[in-house]
Amino acid sequence: MHWYIARIVFSIQTDVETSKDQFDEHLHLIAAQSQEEAVLKARVLGLQEEDGFVNGKQRVRWAFVNVLDVQPIQDIIDGVQLYSTIFEKDKSEDYIHYVHLRASDLQTTQLI
Repeated sequence: MHWYIARIVFSIQTDVETSKDQFDEHLHLIAAQSQEEAVLKARVLGLQEEDGFVNGKQRVRWAFVNVLDVQPIQDIIDGVQLYSTIFEKDKSEDYIHYVHLRASDLQTTQLI
């Protein structure tokens, strides 16, 4: 048995028109005999995780889009890197500020 990390993408759909479309990426740890089996299992998970609810008068739905990526994990040990991605931002200061705010929130949450 081998371990894989799968990126599963969902579209967040609402009854209200918004200026930007929203997507949610989930990372899942999957045990499989092969990468092909891991992809199939990730697709099944994506379909099973489709969900919806009503927020006030607005319906909200997480619709499975597809499996974006499946990568093998060599060793499951403390501190092992599970995933990495490189992306570009128009304003690096805004992103760095966001990262620091999230880190601060994490530290505050841990203290409560």
